Amino acid sequence: MPSSIDLPVDPPARLLMGPGPVNADPRVLRALSTPLVGQYDPAMTGYMTETMALYREVFATSNEATVLVDGTSRAGIEAAIVSLVRPGQRVLVPVFGRFGHLLAEIALRAQADVHTIEVPWGQVFTPAAIEEAIVRVKPHLLAIVQGDTSTTMNQPLDELGAICERHGVLLYTDATASLGGNAFEMDAWGLDAATAGLQKCLSGPSGSAPISLSERAVEVIRSRTRIEAGIREESDEDTGEPIASNYFDLGMILDYWGPRRLNHHTEATSMLYAARECARVIVAEGRQAVIDRHARAGAAMLAGVQGLGLTVFGDVAHKMNNVVAVEIPAGVDGDGARGAMLRDFGIEIGTSFGPLHGRVWRIGTMGVNARFDTVLTTLAALEQVLRRAGVRVPAGGGVDAAYESWG
Repeated sequence: MPSSIDLPVDPPARLLMGPGPVNADPRVLRALSTPLVGQYDPAMTGYMTETMALYREVFATSNEATVLVDGTSRAGIEAAIVSLVRPGQRVLVPVFGRFGHLLAEIALRAQADVHTIEVPWGQVFTPAAIEEAIVRVKPHLLAIVQGDTSTTMNQPLDELGAICERHGVLLYTDATASLGGNAFEMDAWGLDAATAGLQKCLSGPSGSAPISLSERAVEVIRSRTRIEAGIREESDEDTGEPIASNYFDLGMILDYWGPRRLNHHTEATSMLYAARECARVIVAEGRQAVIDRHARAGAAMLAGVQGLGLTVFGDVAHKMNNVVAVEIPAGVDGDGARGAMLRDFGIEIGTSFGPLHGRVWRIGTMGVNARFDTVLTTLAALEQVLRRAGVRVPAGGGVDAAYESWG
């Protein structure tokens, strides 16, 4: 009998309705399967240039420095922080969930002087609270998550750019879980840096991190320029203290993506294809249309879980479009119910982290899965799992409420 390692990869069919990753768009999967070319082939550099233009539309920016960092969304976060912050510089991180703690952790490892402020999980910060902390801390960089899937909260960013400009502070946001499915206006909001990933609202696989940088952010990065021996020219001069990471040095990455095409690494060709297709699909549908689709699907899922009598966690007024957290009913084995959803229906939903682990389920409606049929299927399955766990729920209550919400 052959062992499993003798067989090709053949994963089970799943409907991924958790907080991410989600099912990849079939068009993205097709892009992943296309042939490789060399990293300086004109076709390849053409795709790189097209990808930059597409992500400018996704981020709603005119930033020339809009590229990909090869790696998961965390690679983009680390590249932004290690390249924008010198050792000893102050970084302020408003924490309202697990991923704010991650930004603080990465800034600490970059040897920044890290300061945090916190609100209870399930809430967001007011602009006034953030400005008060900026006045007190006097940071070089404000690093904040937009949509934190651990709590499902969506932090308003629209007033933060003006606040940061008033106090001479750089503004960076991690938009991994929010970009594409929620309002995002990089230029209009005055953001200096933003990073994302493909595996949430962009309907792709994890492994590529889109990033966009303002001219001000690029100036900060260029003040620490280093050109590697072996590719540098006589006219090249290093400036300032080198960025601590070679791989995540955004100055070197920008030189690779820019007109000089200075070798930095071998671009992850298949992931570039996937990232390009993720952005192309969004632009083809219409950026606002995609956000509106996420909002509609998210509203239907919210209505549906409430129609089942479940309690929604957190401040619903600031909930992300693409994920909802519901309190696990008393007496229900949360992990057991998630297991039943996966085993009996092939549907994955998530739990959460830290103080919310085992307390809530997180149900996503994002990317290609932000559709009416996936909402109905998930609610119908959840109703049956709850019934078998002994929870009294209104018959068809979730599906009926979703229908009413959808209109």
